[in-house]
Amino acid sequence: MAAKITGKFTIDGNSFRFNAIAFGRIGGHNVGAKISKSTEKSLKELGYDVDEVISELQKCLLQGDIILPEGLKRETFVDD
Repeated sequence: MAAKITGKFTIDGNSFRFNAIAFGRIGGHNVGAKISKSTEKSLKELGYDVDEVISELQKCLLQGDIILPEGLKRETFVDD
């Protein structure tokens, strides 16, 4: 089972877009997130380590530490 995720994350009041693929079942769940080159550049200019930001983003997605758009219910896509 796999799902495509598009969204935004915020650091120091700056919002950045990302794309991710979430997949799981056999061997557990995993998320692969990607950001654009311009987002990478902006994060570096703000003094962030891009790899650490992506790792934290993936961790948050795996743990469900997200805010859903208004009207979208977690029950519509979460497999309990």
